[in-house]
Amino acid sequence: MPVDDRAGPGARGLECTAAGLEGLCCKRLDESCVRGARSWRKYEVRVTTEAVIGTVTGSLAAPRTVLLGRYDTAGRLQYTGRSTTLSRAAGRALADILVPPMGAHPWEGWTLSAGWGAHRTLEVALVEPEVVLEVTVDVARDGAGR
Repeated sequence: MPVDDRAGPGARGLECTAAGLEGLCCKRLDESCVRGARSWRKYEVRVTTEAVIGTVTGSLAAPRTVLLGRYDTAGRLQYTGRSTTLSRAAGRALADILVPPMGAHPWEGWTLSAGWGAHRTLEVALVEPEVVLEVTVDVARDGAGR
């Protein structure tokens, strides 16, 4: 089905991510595929949301990644994901505002995996869960909408 790319990436078709598609590749109707050329437009679904920093890898003085959570309906901070490696500037900026937990931490005693299927666990420094970040996340769903 041809897509009118003049309307912008959100205009049509990106609602199909619920069916498991991660984005769209679009080309002009009068354009053919040319080997090695990058003339097609690619639109990936990205969503911004807010999340709470629950812990960091590295140290509080020099965080390398942040592990994020969101509060569930019962008020519990649930782990939702980890950032990519922070730039030095971002790490320094966070080091200025992150503090150790003031009391019991909701993730105290948790073991966090270094990655899907990894046996290695992350060494983390818990922080007071009060800093909220706006994050951009990739969106991909399976056929069941998960």
